[in-house]
Amino acid sequence: MTVMAVTPLKPNAKTPEPRRRDRLGEVLVQQGLITRDQLRIALTEQRTQKVPLGRLLVRLGFVTEGVIRDIMARSIGQEAIDLAQVVVDAEALKLVPQEFARRHHVLPIAFDSQTRTLVVAITEMFNVVVTDQLRASLPPDIQLRTLLAGEAQLEEYIDHFYGFELSVDGILREIETGELDWQSLQVGGDEYTQPIVRLVGALLVDAVKRGASDIHFEPEASFLRIRYRIDGVLEQVRSLHKNYWPGIAVRLKVVSGMNIAELRAPQDGRFSLTLNGRPVDFRASSHPTIYGENIVLRVLDREKSIIGLEQMRLPAPTVNRLNVMLARPEGILIITGPTGSGKTTTLYSLLSQVNVEGVNIMTLEDPVEYPVALMRQTSVSEAAKLDFANGIRSIMRQDPDIILVGEIRDRDTADMAFRAAMTGHQVFTTLHTNSALGTFPRLLDIGILPDIIAGNVIGVIAQRLARVLCPHCKSEYRPSLEEKHILGLPPESTATLFRQHEGGCRQCNHRGYKGRIAVMEILPMDADLDELVARRATAREMRRVAMEKGFRPLAEVGIERVLEGTTSLAELSRAVDLTGRLL
Repeated sequence: MTVMAVTPLKPNAKTPEPRRRDRLGEVLVQQGLITRDQLRIALTEQRTQKVPLGRLLVRLGFVTEGVIRDIMARSIGQEAIDLAQVVVDAEALKLVPQEFARRHHVLPIAFDSQTRTLVVAITEMFNVVVTDQLRASLPPDIQLRTLLAGEAQLEEYIDHFYGFELSVDGILREIETGELDWQSLQVGGDEYTQPIVRLVGALLVDAVKRGASDIHFEPEASFLRIRYRIDGVLEQVRSLHKNYWPGIAVRLKVVSGMNIAELRAPQDGRFSLTLNGRPVDFRASSHPTIYGENIVLRVLDREKSIIGLEQMRLPAPTVNRLNVMLARPEGILIITGPTGSGKTTTLYSLLSQVNVEGVNIMTLEDPVEYPVALMRQTSVSEAAKLDFANGIRSIMRQDPDIILVGEIRDRDTADMAFRAAMTGHQVFTTLHTNSALGTFPRLLDIGILPDIIAGNVIGVIAQRLARVLCPHCKSEYRPSLEEKHILGLPPESTATLFRQHEGGCRQCNHRGYKGRIAVMEILPMDADLDELVARRATAREMRRVAMEKGFRPLAEVGIERVLEGTTSLAELSRAVDLTGRLL
């Protein structure tokens, strides 16, 4: 099982020689990937932490692991590999035991039976001890070919390739035959002598492996239900006897910094763990129910959540419209949608486009979910009497270029956000409305004057998240007449659609879907639309003018993704209201 504490240095890991360390740093500086000041910071940290320079630069947020991997590969004349692009080769996995792969940080990725060549990913190309041991464990006629992989990615994919579910079952069997030592549930003890601690760690790692955004621990009268929210949908993964729950609850509350003696009042907490070689944050919430405390963990995996626009799989016209809106030097950009529609991810993706050393980005969030290098991030706090409105007022004195306001909830926050926009700042924020055009009635309802709204809104993005059909098992079918009507196809159309394969496949964990995409309707503002807002035009009139300018509603954008086979009509109807197309 991957440990849930900070991963210690491997016994065979050596701090690079000064000459090699400096060479890596100098290459990064010369290529403009880091500054000389950032290199000095990393070298200073390395004197106390005794960690390889490349790993430190990744931890500090100066470069990505992929950059270090590619630079190292080029400098030693070896090939690098991105494991995210690798398909599981069961024959290769059989040649290398799971225990060996974990201990020595190697991952078999392919085996050519004709040439008898085994391809393995490795993090240390010059570790002769590991390669010799691997060769000794293989049949003598098998040749070995090594590729350089990033350390965090390698650890993640060892778990992904070999599977993780069995270790949870093994711990459960261990608990059933032993007794709990309640003292060792406290932080700081010898955690690995206590199976309940390892069980919690295994469940957390398993959830992160599966891409869960939330973990639900739900006590019932006689059992504990454990559910993960994966791709926006809750699915049950475990049912444990109620006897397990007190130990699990104590462990979760201890690591979250909650009061373990308080059972009747809601509590909030937070903790960070290093899972699979990278830091993952968890936000914990406990709530009393008739059968005991219900605990929900929000998984804040920054590596999965902070992505660039190019990784969001958006159509080219959508990306072009977003870039045009980002080019405007001042005004408010608003992202709308219900809870869980990916608004925060989109905000960070947009900010990553403009997050450079020449720009001062300051944020107000409730709370800060993903720490990002260069950005000055602040959590609103009731204890410190720092709300959104006061926070914006303070930020305005910090010489910002771009301000991120987590959410506009009331008139004071809206007033301050528009004041910032009118004084020459770009402001990014979110608002709870059902559509892009619904933003303006909502702002009027909050109390913002139409003359203030007009001319100060850069644009509005309304979005939903739809699950992506698994490309390995999705099935093709002919749509019915009703489905053709919803899709806007003529009755005689011979178009084919794709849907979820019943039972799925191993690649998608038998769900039929793998990952999600954002379905966006984008409304860039211009002089004509500003004039309509200023004179409080009707929604029908604004929609007509927007459509003339190329505006496409959510349903229309989503249907395009259905017709291209990215998602299914059933999934789109779950995420987007299609009832208007039934009339």
